[in-house]
Formats: sequence, C-alpha cells, structure tokens
Amino acid sequence: MNKNIILSTGNIHKVEEIKDILKELPVNICSKKDLGFGDIDVEEDGTTLEENAIKKAVAISQKVDGIVIADDTGLFVDELGGEPGIYSSRYSGENASYEENNKKLLRKLEGIALEERTATFKTVIAIVTEDKQVKTVYGECKGKIGFEFKGDSGFGYDPLFIVDGYDKTFAELGEEVKNKISHRAKALEELKKELKNIIGETNGEDICSE
Repeated sequence: MNKNIILSTGNIHKVEEIKDILKELPVNICSKKDLGFGDIDVEEDGTTLEENAIKKAVAISQKVDGIVIADDTGLFVDELGGEPGIYSSRYSGENASYEENNKKLLRKLEGIALEERTATFKTVIAIVTEDKQVKTVYGECKGKIGFEFKGDSGFGYDPLFIVDGYDKTFAELGEEVKNKISHRAKALEELKKELKNIIGETNGEDICSE
C-alpha cells in the first residue's frame, strides 16, 4: 500500500501543485484540512524559510501518522534588501490578499528600471519522516519584477515575476511550464529523491482517502 504524505498547508493552490509534481510516486497525498486539522495555524515566527518550514511540518507530525511535508516560500527582491522575503504571504498584513501584496511591491519599486528589479523566488521544504526525523530540501528561481500584472494563471506574485530565460511571468507561462521550472518544482524534485530513500517498503493504512 502507498505511503501517506500529509501536506501541512491550507493553501489549495500549493496542494494541487504538489500533487501534480509528485503524481508518479507511490504515495497518497492529502492536506492537513483533509484530516481535520485545518484549524491548526502555526505562527511563522522563524527568521528563515527553513525555520518556518520545519515548524509547520513538526506541528502536524505530532498529530498524524505518516510523512509530513511543509514548505515556506519567499520572494527576495534585491533592490529592496531582500523584501518581502519571509513575509511574502503577509507583505501587506496578516490577512492580505495576493493583489494587495503585489500592489505594495509595485509601489515600493516605483521608478526602478527593469534591469534593477532582480529577484529570486526561494522554497524550502521540510520533511518529517514517520520516525520523526527532520530533513530539508531547497529550490530557487531567478527573474525580475515586472511593472504590471500579466497572465491569469498561478497565484501569489506569479503575475509580476518575469522568469529568467523566458521573458514571461509565471502567470503567463501557465501551470504546466511553471511546474517544471519554478523554485517549488526544483525543491520538489529534491523532495522526490529524499522520498524515494524514505519510502522503502510501502505499508500502512491509507488515511488520505475517504
């Protein structure tokens, strides 16, 4: 029987993205919400993406049996000294919308030429194994911040992030391309390698299916 992987996230976009990238592995994937733990909201008070990812994964691993993974992702803009960084999802406040965060970023970069709007998307994924060992993997993608929203695919800062080598935003490239080249895709490729080592023999009850 396939191994259970529980995603410590309530973001449906991340869940679908991760399911798509890991679809070839012999695993059952579900979110914390699927298992009734959607109300567990871990305070992301770490000073790095790695600290926050580990904290989120450990919190859920204490409640469930299975492999737990959690990611923390940030957009680091060079001209802004690395902002929004670890605060990317709440750049305009704790309950900020994607649009509000994007608009704040555009305001802070007003008047800055495109060649100076360099940025890096970074993702750290923390893995807590069934025997509670903690591992991390990493991925990044470089690009520039555009001057206006372009494209209607993706989420977060995707309509502004122009990917190096493509001259299009993630939102213009679409999910199929993004899921091959993005920071999260690269981190998930590293995750695949770790999971292949972790999984070994498959056993246990499928807790991810209704």
